Amino acid sequence: MAIRSFQQHTPKVGPRAFVDRSAVVLGDVEIGEDSSVWPLTVIRGDMHRIRIGARTSVQDGSVLHITHAGPFNPDGFPLIIGDEVTIGHKVMLHGCTLGNRILVGMGSTIMDGAIVEDEVIIGAGSLVPPGKRLVSGYLYMGSPVKQARLLNEQEHAFFAYSASNYVKLKDQHLAEGYDQPE
Repeated sequence: MAIRSFQQHTPKVGPRAFVDRSAVVLGDVEIGEDSSVWPLTVIRGDMHRIRIGARTSVQDGSVLHITHAGPFNPDGFPLIIGDEVTIGHKVMLHGCTLGNRILVGMGSTIMDGAIVEDEVIIGAGSLVPPGKRLVSGYLYMGSPVKQARLLNEQEHAFFAYSASNYVKLKDQHLAEGYDQPE
């Protein structure tokens, strides 16, 4: 795995977390316990902080970055991700905030300053525009994203199932040594 310091910030990887050896994690990044970062993912906390909660999975080819502080945005936006979040393949997260128990569908993009509350599903290929708030308990789809419907009981139960499934899978990858350099 490529864990790189930048500007006196070294990523912190929590207990039993898995970072695939082909992923790049750099700068002011914290990854919570039992979380997983899968192949070819980039998590770049070079100009602001990135925080990833416990039992969260960041799937293959995803890019996670921040919004730096500058003349057009004096405080910038960190990237904050809660617990038990499943981030699908090739997702782009940029300076946004995600609560707990969320599914971000494959190929989705969530932009600067957007806030996704707890227990939300974002359909594959969706675009969450800058500053948009997605309220808890709904399925959102589209580009730009629109509220589609309330989540059902099965979908609410899926959040914990998905988190547990990826904890088991990352444990198998850790046992095989896929977090170690070749």
